[in-house]
Amino acid sequence: MERVVVVGAGLAGLRTVTALREQGYSGELILVGAERHPPYDRPPLSKAILLGTADDSALPLDPASLKVDLRLGTRATGLRDGVVETDDGDLAYDGLVIATGSEPIRLPGEGAHYLRTRDDAFALRSVLRPGATVVIVGAGWIGAEVATAAARHGARVTVVEQAATPVAHALPSEVGQRLAPWYAEAGIDLLCGQRVGVVRPDGVELAGGTTLRADVVVVGVGVRPATGWLDGSGLEVDRGVLVGADLRTSLPGVLAVGDAAARWSPRYSTRIRGEHWDDALRAPVVAAANALGGAETYDPVPYVWSEQFGHMVQYAGIPAAGGNLVWRGDPDTDSGWAAFWLAPDGRILSLLVVDQPRDFVQGRRLAEAGTPVDPELLRDPAISVKASVAGSAR
Repeated sequence: MERVVVVGAGLAGLRTVTALREQGYSGELILVGAERHPPYDRPPLSKAILLGTADDSALPLDPASLKVDLRLGTRATGLRDGVVETDDGDLAYDGLVIATGSEPIRLPGEGAHYLRTRDDAFALRSVLRPGATVVIVGAGWIGAEVATAAARHGARVTVVEQAATPVAHALPSEVGQRLAPWYAEAGIDLLCGQRVGVVRPDGVELAGGTTLRADVVVVGVGVRPATGWLDGSGLEVDRGVLVGADLRTSLPGVLAVGDAAARWSPRYSTRIRGEHWDDALRAPVVAAANALGGAETYDPVPYVWSEQFGHMVQYAGIPAAGGNLVWRGDPDTDSGWAAFWLAPDGRILSLLVVDQPRDFVQGRRLAEAGTPVDPELLRDPAISVKASVAGSAR
């Protein structure tokens, strides 16, 4: 290949160009990014940057050493055979990697803050002040982190969630309800089972007609893959660019990684959209290898972590995996605890771990390896997770 174009200059895009060079690609390399900021890490936006403990999350990048043509402030607008169309002209390619990420789902109305970019984070941080009334729509991972930051800034915070419990997109109610008390302990009002109909500059209107007044409204109800620029391209797109476990798309020479991709998972026999930092970090290495003619497979157990209300929350797996629920520790009395979902043969399908990073590391490794565990050993916090492997002695 003489020219590879990578569209999307976030972590996934940067990791792709780095991996291409590390794996021996010596041709022309162009990295296109819609934002004017150089590549940066997104997790700190809702954590350290919003809290005010950091002002930067830039990723290491030396365009000269990578021999990459960095096109910042350039938006991809279309794709046709062998050409990426941008608002700064056409870019022909021999190989293409799509890493355009995702965009926040927006609610009807105006005046809300959405947290996706560096500029979004600083704009929101500037209005989180003592005494401000803040309404946050959504009690998922991001909503909880924004609520944590707003409360620490001294704001009066209300979180509105359509589902009956927090993090309902990933956790069943019997587990999600264990996170609900954290809101009250942080001085935050949590209103579950309430749908926001309209966002207004001075608050939100609930579907039932009640208005919640607010100085600041933040919406965090999920994201959609940023794939609108691919309309009419012939590329197969369905809630993300459809790719196989090899990250190849339906078009020759085109691959997709990160939030923009909907990859087939042989592990779970379903399509998965990563939407998290770990996916943007790991998938590009496989995409680069396959762009250069390899035949590697990317099929990990998905992983996400969240820092909220003084707790480290780590989750691996997919909600649709199901399984038998096994509690490790008591959420009502223990400072750290976990929930594991096991297949009938004892394999770990997914796991949620609170304030027990060692348990999570060991559990994730067993889940990745497909190693069966003994439920009775697993539920005992006095026994290490790795020692709960089926057949292990107590």
